Amino acid sequence: MQTSQKHKITGKCIDWPVQELESYCWPPNQSLEPYQSGSDDGSNNVQHSVPNLERYCTLDSSSSMQNSSSTASFSPDGSPVSQQNYTYPLDLHHSPENTCASPISGSCVIDNENDLGLMIRQLETTMLGIDSGDLDLHAIAASGRATEVSVEAERWKYMKEMMARGDLKELLCTCAKAIESNDMYMTDCLIAQLRQMVSVSGEPMQRLGAYMLEGLVARLASSGSSIYKALRCKEPASPELLSYMHILYEICPYFKFGYMSANGAIAEAMKEESRVHIIDFQIAQGSQWLTLINALAGRPGGPPSIRITGIDDPTSAFARGGGLEIVGQRLRKLAESCKVPFEFHAAAISGTEVQLENLGIQPGEAIAVNFAMMLHHMPDESVDTQNHRDRLLRLAKSLSPKVVTLVEHEANTNTAPFIPRFLETMGYFSSIFESIDVSLPREHKERINVEQHCLAREIVNIIACEGQERVERYELFGKWRSRFIMAGFTPSPLSPFVNATIKTLLQSYCDKYTLEERDGVLYLGWMDRAIIASCAWRC
Repeated sequence: MQTSQKHKITGKCIDWPVQELESYCWPPNQSLEPYQSGSDDGSNNVQHSVPNLERYCTLDSSSSMQNSSSTASFSPDGSPVSQQNYTYPLDLHHSPENTCASPISGSCVIDNENDLGLMIRQLETTMLGIDSGDLDLHAIAASGRATEVSVEAERWKYMKEMMARGDLKELLCTCAKAIESNDMYMTDCLIAQLRQMVSVSGEPMQRLGAYMLEGLVARLASSGSSIYKALRCKEPASPELLSYMHILYEICPYFKFGYMSANGAIAEAMKEESRVHIIDFQIAQGSQWLTLINALAGRPGGPPSIRITGIDDPTSAFARGGGLEIVGQRLRKLAESCKVPFEFHAAAISGTEVQLENLGIQPGEAIAVNFAMMLHHMPDESVDTQNHRDRLLRLAKSLSPKVVTLVEHEANTNTAPFIPRFLETMGYFSSIFESIDVSLPREHKERINVEQHCLAREIVNIIACEGQERVERYELFGKWRSRFIMAGFTPSPLSPFVNATIKTLLQSYCDKYTLEERDGVLYLGWMDRAIIASCAWRC
């Protein structure tokens, strides 16, 4: 750790305590029940549509929205004024000076008619001997309606003050809470306000807020899954996307240093082996193995023969401009230039479908299994009865590997309920966006593309989707530790040489990046927030 105060990473990984959640949402004892508006036939109907959602979209969610005619604004005194056709009760106290037209139902207003009714009942009690209990009940009901009006007034006063503060984090959280509580009128007001505050070209929180707001809008429209798939299919041509990914890889050392530490663990485990088989469960571009092949080429006594099994979902072909054979050709060309015996075995298959026969295991080879930014995409016991997350660990264990490496996001978005997950996402990605701002000038023409094509899709999926549609399911290292131990693995601490090498290289980056090694696990972070955890395991 390079800061003066050591950061203690615990199971609670958000930037502020969970108990502070209410301070970002509603004041104490404030109801979030949906508003009721009068319909044309005089009956009350709960409004469940968010007006004009298509005007709030920054990505591709607009195609999934339904048009609505209502809008929301605020009067000069801060009270909500809706353009919906609310039906108001007769209010004998109404005057031109009374401009606060809050959308409340007739049951929330006490007028002269109520006073008249009360006097009539009092007269009936005196003359006819009606049970005084009826009078008490009526008085209590009238008092309750008055309290209801008071609560609503306080709530809108709080909303006015919150909007005046202009705290983007507070407004985003309040909007998420309104959505969770199905308060569609309040949601509409907040989305309209937030749209004026976020920007994909602004400060880090404004940029992150734009994508988080997009996730909230997509959650309302149940379009998160379609956006996630659309962004994957509508990526730029592979050379452009590779350029964006390379920029992110270079300016933010999180992924690079995670891969480097995994390579160091594999090189250490294979230093005496002559035949090495690396099974990469999500090989992507294969960039991780370029440095390892170079390193093994200079090994004393000569390089081993290397065989790499590259597994990847066939839908990832868009990022390469073709199938896995492109990765094989690239790695084979490098191995030939380094005079390293090399083979490549492609397995274009989803991780949920991988079986032993797909791995091409051969006798006499030392096996290394690599899980780099892959396992969090696998559904676990909370999503699927097959629990592919743990199944793949058991499959790896059955191979008796020399080493298994894990590189994962240090965050909790898997089983966390919506609001804690929303806060976790905000805290985690705000650190990443801040680090991008330091490494890449805000006016850099490619920065928006880097953030939109490499980060936004994950943010929207975490916020907008549930169940099997939510595939970005990060877990804290404590949970991964339990899974590995349950599968029969024991920790294999990274060597001091690997740690020292990474610490030296990190010095070329901003001093706000932090590196901490605890119990054999390497944590790379931004300031006081851990971002990536990297570790190794053995049978």
